[in-house]
Amino acid sequence: MLQNKNAIIYAAGGSLAGVIAKAFSGAGATVFLSGRTLAPVQQLADEITASGGKAYALQVDAMDETAVNNYISQVVQQVGAIDVSFNLIDLQVVQNLPLVDMSLADFVRPANIALQSHFITDVGAARVMMKQSSGVILSLTATPGGIGYPYTAGFAPACAAMESFSRNLAGETGKYGVRVVNIRSGGSPDSKVFADAIAAHPDVMKVVLERMQNDSMLKKLPLMADVANTAVFLASGLAAAITGVTVDVSCGTTAGLNYRSTDEGF
Repeated sequence: MLQNKNAIIYAAGGSLAGVIAKAFSGAGATVFLSGRTLAPVQQLADEITASGGKAYALQVDAMDETAVNNYISQVVQQVGAIDVSFNLIDLQVVQNLPLVDMSLADFVRPANIALQSHFITDVGAARVMMKQSSGVILSLTATPGGIGYPYTAGFAPACAAMESFSRNLAGETGKYGVRVVNIRSGGSPDSKVFADAIAAHPDVMKVVLERMQNDSMLKKLPLMADVANTAVFLASGLAAAITGVTVDVSCGTTAGLNYRSTDEGF
């Protein structure tokens, strides 16, 4: 589905980014992997290369506009085009406490990282793609971007801001043949974030996961592979008519999350 495509993935050292990178490679894309720390990105590139794919790793901070623009220019010089850009930067979220108890710094940090980083990487990709008259820019948010979700602190407005930015960028670049799509996930229980939480608080997380599953229409949560498969589809020609929207991959999360507003919270 992505044969002969070139895909850039920022912040590629995370568990979900790794699954997505391998899915892109498995679909035929050459993947350019970057991260603020090189070691995990290089390990991922080595794994993809060892399995027969094409992957390149470089240390790039997605919050550094000069570094990102230089990286984009380097990729274009190397392979001639950028077909897919996907920024999966960590938003450094502090949550699971009431807004009235939060510090200003913890509340605004996720939105600041999201908007600065995505403006840098997405607009940088858009400039190249507009000249090519083709390309796909992807982003990832979560359930709080679409519904009221207590105790998600600064993460919820950050997700909403990313989704708004994605729509607006799509509206400006569509006439040049560029598609911009956001994916909204419900949180993957097999991701490192959840795995670490389960390891640290197994009893609490058992209840949390059960509640999250029960608040979805399918009574389950999307795995990382579900998100990756959606990303491959959206990056491919099969999704040629899809842009300017958020595609929900949450297993049908409902608005029945008000249990989180009780005194016992999480």
